[in-house]
Amino acid sequence: MARSPGRAGGTVPLERALSKLGMASRKKARAAIAEGRVTVRGETVRDPLFAVVPECDYLRLDGQAATSTNRIVIACHKPRGVVVTREDPQGRPTIFEALADLPPGLVAVGRLDLATSGLLLLTNDTKLADRLTDPSSAVPRVYLVTVGGRVEEDARARLLAGIEDRGETLRAAAVEVRKVSGRESHLVIELRQGKNREVRRLCAAIGHEVTRLRRVSFAGIELGALAPGQWRVVGEDELRAWSTPARGARRPSRARPG
Repeated sequence: MARSPGRAGGTVPLERALSKLGMASRKKARAAIAEGRVTVRGETVRDPLFAVVPECDYLRLDGQAATSTNRIVIACHKPRGVVVTREDPQGRPTIFEALADLPPGLVAVGRLDLATSGLLLLTNDTKLADRLTDPSSAVPRVYLVTVGGRVEEDARARLLAGIEDRGETLRAAAVEVRKVSGRESHLVIELRQGKNREVRRLCAAIGHEVTRLRRVSFAGIELGALAPGQWRVVGEDELRAWSTPARGARRPSRARPG
């Protein structure tokens, strides 16, 4: 089965498309494709790297399509010790196991590492997920950070000026020092780049180890009073600024430390 002419834009490998749509993990998707259990526009495809457009190519697994056609966005409080994946080879609890009664077909919008808690978004809208995680969108992310030792003003200035780490420039968009003692400091850090483990790398660069990290806002959506393991449906009014953006345009942050 050949890729249809003129459909190259927005394509991803079939195995990734099944994962993005919440139909199967990448590992299970590869197995299902090899076993002939996946169809694209009504035809069986056995190549896991076959290029598809997830939202347009009528993918089915064992005869079943992605469950929901209406956009759903969930805001949840990810607990510490939970991994953001559908399945974990090491047997650690996953976010999909930690949250009860989730709607089907959801994927995570970005990641939080094992030791980080706080706001995580889940959605069945893969285009929205890609938009919110694209560095060019400059989506604001706000974190409450506890580090060891006293953070001085020169260290705060370095976070704002930017540091080089592993060939990348990391920079905080805003830093507020809320409480300082000889033993630890409490910070509020806003990021706009979405680099891997960015808060921890920034703090390590100024000589302070992160001992506690919680994300409290993402794209202007607030964690609020959600307890660990709880979730709520995000209203369309909360997403309006990110629904139809011009690519590369910076959006003003509605997330401010409170």
